[in-house]
Amino acid sequence: MSETDMSLSLDPSFADTDALSVGTDEGDLYEHYHITVDKGQESLRIDKYLQQHLASVSRNKIQAAAKAGCILAGGHIVKPNYRVKPSDEISILLPDPPHEVDLQPEAMPLQIVYEDDDVLVVDKPAGLVVHPGYGNFTGTLLNGLLHHLRERNRMTGGDAYPYLVHRIDKDTSGLLLVAKNEEAQVTLSKQFFEHTIERRYFALVWGDFEDDSGTVSGRIGRSPKDRRVMTVYPDDPSLPEDRQPGKHAVTHWQIVERFGYVTAIECVLETGRTHQIRAHMRHIGHSLFGDAAYGGDAILKGTTFSKYRQFVVNCFQLLPRQALHARILGFEHPRTGVHLHFESPLPSDLESVVSRWHNYAIHQR
Repeated sequence: MSETDMSLSLDPSFADTDALSVGTDEGDLYEHYHITVDKGQESLRIDKYLQQHLASVSRNKIQAAAKAGCILAGGHIVKPNYRVKPSDEISILLPDPPHEVDLQPEAMPLQIVYEDDDVLVVDKPAGLVVHPGYGNFTGTLLNGLLHHLRERNRMTGGDAYPYLVHRIDKDTSGLLLVAKNEEAQVTLSKQFFEHTIERRYFALVWGDFEDDSGTVSGRIGRSPKDRRVMTVYPDDPSLPEDRQPGKHAVTHWQIVERFGYVTAIECVLETGRTHQIRAHMRHIGHSLFGDAAYGGDAILKGTTFSKYRQFVVNCFQLLPRQALHARILGFEHPRTGVHLHFESPLPSDLESVVSRWHNYAIHQR
């Protein structure tokens, strides 16, 4: 689930000799490279080969990727000392490189729910942008994390730095996982790529459902009418995968509580695409309550009575954002392999609106 496009810089000489395709996931922050080695390539260690052809990637990060099992040749995991051969098919998963901005540390209150030498889990409030971008160069969560870690480094003598491995939208609240070194970043990126990270979201959506649970599958890409929002595209059987519109995305949902005109659900992400839950829910006719970008800030269900309309307007005023909260986060620790599990309670604005709808539903029975 995320906010902006990512850019990628590659060594221009690479295109002259080898074939490269890059797949960049816009929600989970990693890059998946596919490389076909040139037929005239001499035998060379794969870490040195990749360092030569991926100019923006350090050898340490390449070696960390190999250690985490993120480099494959011919479909098999290889070590850094593997020697490439002509026509080798190489696949490598790497975290998204740091954004090319002059990131300044800024003191701000942070609700850190867990931290050790490798990872940090923060409970992000709604309204806080995760990282700098167009129009948001300061006051972001990343600015605050940089200040936090620099202060911590002064006390411990460490060199921790905040490496993002996924994102959540500005107006979505909840748990965000951050790596504190390149090794942890690579290992966690692999977990996101393999869909082994547990992410469960609480959402309040318009309308009722016939079933108690279900799955939404649909390719998500930017809308041709408005590049700021995403839309769901059907598979086109006439096109190969790399030319399909959008990216494959899967969201599982389950009913938490029915309120008649709106429903509380839990969404489990199988993939992590930009605005995935928001786009998928609108696609099936259940826009998130209060979601202005996807039509959820209008009264989509209910009566025409003025008392009801005023009730909904009051709820919009209490929750001037989409009703979405990253509630549960689970992952394997990148160093120890121990499974860590975290839960975040609903923030007060969302809790208040859910409570009001609960009481409204009771009075209508």
